[in-house]
Amino acid sequence: MAKNLEEIIGVLRGRWGLRTSALFMAYFVCLSFSHFMAWQVRFDAMIPATYDGQIWETGKVVIPISLLFLALCRQFTGIISFFGVRDLIRLLIALLAASVVVALLHLIEPPRTFEPPPRGVILINFVLSFLGLGSLRLAFRLYRERGAFRGMGNGWNAKRVAIIGAGRIGGSLARDLFARRGLGLKPVFFFDDDQNKWNSRVHDVPVIGKPERMREEKFNESIDEVIIALPGGNSRRVSEVISIAQEIGVKCEKVPSIDELATGRVKVSQLRNIEIQDLLGRDPVGLETDEIRKLIQGRTIAVTGAGGSIGSELCRQIAGFNPKRLLLIEQCEVQLFKIEQELVSLGYGSSLAPLIADILDRDRMHSVFQRFKPDGVFHAAAHKHVPMMEHQPGEAFKNNSMGTVIVSEMAEAAGVDFFVMISTDKAINPTSVMGATKRMGEIYIQALNATQPEGTKFLAVRFGNVLGSSGSVVPIFEKQIEAGGPVRVTHPDVTRYFMTIPEAVGLVLQSAVHADGGEIFVLDMGEPVKIVDLARQLIELHGQKPEVDIEIEFTGLRPGEKLFEEISQGDENLVATGHAEIMRFICEPENLEELKHAFQDINRKLYILEQDQFKQRLQEAIPEYRPYLT
Repeated sequence: MAKNLEEIIGVLRGRWGLRTSALFMAYFVCLSFSHFMAWQVRFDAMIPATYDGQIWETGKVVIPISLLFLALCRQFTGIISFFGVRDLIRLLIALLAASVVVALLHLIEPPRTFEPPPRGVILINFVLSFLGLGSLRLAFRLYRERGAFRGMGNGWNAKRVAIIGAGRIGGSLARDLFARRGLGLKPVFFFDDDQNKWNSRVHDVPVIGKPERMREEKFNESIDEVIIALPGGNSRRVSEVISIAQEIGVKCEKVPSIDELATGRVKVSQLRNIEIQDLLGRDPVGLETDEIRKLIQGRTIAVTGAGGSIGSELCRQIAGFNPKRLLLIEQCEVQLFKIEQELVSLGYGSSLAPLIADILDRDRMHSVFQRFKPDGVFHAAAHKHVPMMEHQPGEAFKNNSMGTVIVSEMAEAAGVDFFVMISTDKAINPTSVMGATKRMGEIYIQALNATQPEGTKFLAVRFGNVLGSSGSVVPIFEKQIEAGGPVRVTHPDVTRYFMTIPEAVGLVLQSAVHADGGEIFVLDMGEPVKIVDLARQLIELHGQKPEVDIEIEFTGLRPGEKLFEEISQGDENLVATGHAEIMRFICEPENLEELKHAFQDINRKLYILEQDQFKQRLQEAIPEYRPYLT
């Protein structure tokens, strides 16, 4: 018998490998024991003489049938310590099928070459086999998940973690942390706002109460780190939890976003550091994705400035709505190559047309529009750095104003369905050259729209500062913090509106859905944020103390800057859009021919007038413009 067993093991090792052979033998032993015990239970350990020898005779048939169905249900191809609900269901199906097959043998009329076991034995064997194999797999899983923490007293010092959120995401995180010893994180407490979860346990970790209880001495002294595992819709609550973590002096991290988890790109235990957008407390914007898909799917869409921070995100989101062709129009070869390769890696290569083109090159733009015949245009190409444009107003006018003129005229000539200009809140009662030149672009497309109400729908979308965009204040502050300070803020009272790049772009797409033509859409930017408060929060996120470790220095407002940004011009009328985060403003369009004459006159003087003279000429065209003059 021993010799035969050794031969079987040798064959299994040769064909399946050591891991599969060990799993097979473990199942074989468990099934054998279950079969033996089923007979004992059925007859109260007093098996009648009429059944002498049948235990082992029936076992020679019942156990191989069970092993066969277990193999068909892929029970020998997995890793024994990884066991979930799907594995349990497959185990149930395999053993149930095997029991049914054995029971059907009773339907064969005697004489039979094989006498099946009594029906009671079959039923008991099914129950015991399922419980035995399920318990075996569960035991190995528990050993894998919990065994990592048994050696903590022998030199492995894991950080004690408090998880905020005892829901599905928090539970998955705790399970992953128990399973992945190398992360060095041990869940010790759950905190959750849901009172129904208090005084319960998730993966044997207690749910204490609200996150505010972390302030209690008995808890904060037992916590080395806080991990936020709240759903994406609780941004304000996330900001409050971060403040509590900073208050008790522990590191705070966050699980990936719901979108990242849903796509499977990351695991719940792939934590990320808290970023400044987490502190702003802005809730995710609800988008009418079906309507946006109708606008884009199967159509040719062009994006100018495709390599910029806004343009590239436009390309990412538009590509996700399956356009027929996505035209990436960009002057900078390096930036164009970067966004093209990113989209190719995401699987959108077949729909891309990367085009190196300068929006000021009328012939090139005419060629692009006539060749590809886009259905929609998102015009994001622009010069946007306020202080830099103050010293070269002619370049700002040429790119921001004349560039918009050229692209919009090409769009009209090509019969484009809609044209969306990306504008800025700095175009409202502008004090900067950048804002004034953007305002001129807005005025021009409104006038152009009024001349052909049945043609291309022209609209502009304004939003404020975008976190993470080129020239944004956040990366500048972070570099200053990394250098040891000081963090330079222009004025203690200066405020700005902020939103993330994906949020801003999502609302741009949503605005295009609601457009009738000739409107200016303004995105709801939430509450304005004091720049000095933003600086303090960034310093704290880097583990430093404002005014102690990192100094804050006030430098004074730069040329063209405002203390605060406005929402609309005085002559613009608010009209509802049906979307809570989008406002629509409509005003009387100006005469297109007069505008063309003014634009041409300014364009002829680009390199003739001095800076202040050029700004004054802009003011003649935009009376609400209040230029900074040297």
